[in-house]
Amino acid sequence: MEIRYFKHYSGHLGRDMEFKVYGHSGKPVLFVPCQGGRFWDFESFHMIDHWAKWIEEGRCTVYSIDTVDNETYADLGGDCRRRIERHEQWYNYVVEEMVPTIRHLSGERNGFDQSILVFGCSMGAQHAANLFFRRPDIFDSVFGISGLYDSKWSFGEYMDELLYQNTPVEYLRNMSPDHPYIDMYNRRKILIVVGQGAWEDELLASTRWLDSVLRSKGINARVEYWGHDVDHDWPWWYKMVEHYVPQLLG
Repeated sequence: MEIRYFKHYSGHLGRDMEFKVYGHSGKPVLFVPCQGGRFWDFESFHMIDHWAKWIEEGRCTVYSIDTVDNETYADLGGDCRRRIERHEQWYNYVVEEMVPTIRHLSGERNGFDQSILVFGCSMGAQHAANLFFRRPDIFDSVFGISGLYDSKWSFGEYMDELLYQNTPVEYLRNMSPDHPYIDMYNRRKILIVVGQGAWEDELLASTRWLDSVLRSKGINARVEYWGHDVDHDWPWWYKMVEHYVPQLLG
């Protein structure tokens, strides 16, 4: 498998950011790590082993990036406004700096521009869903596993305009029925999955909330609930990847 490492300066974040690229051709996949994760987590938590077949076959190339969660959603004692402002800087880094980089690197290998699948587990799923629902013009598919899609765990009752626009259950439930994004969502692939076992209670409730909002808006998402033995942990996430990725890449 071809693996490349990059470091580049982010104007939005005001610091160097790192990422790794796994693969040589195929659909670009943006992997967002779990809470506080780093760009090497795709390897260090062995997710790479469960994507390897499709990467080596040239069906996809995975771009694994850094987060700033420890300054934002995971900084539970920090000032709420400062935290969400920092997250918005990270969002802009992804959309305005990382996405053009992915398109350039993908274009060098594939010879044409491709839309991006965004994927993550736990807090990575939260970010993946938000990226997709805010920018369906950039991301043509989302695969979120065991995510939170509301802001209560990280921000409690706090809400402002920036947090609102980063909270899918909030901005989706208030979206106008004739908003052009709804038709766009329905031409994309939306896959949200959660278990019902240990450590999944809050994630399950948030997924059900998102599910109900999507159905109320006529958004054709695939939301699936695995069994009561399915815990919030990597071994189950590997099984979900092996089950669903062929369908997403097909």
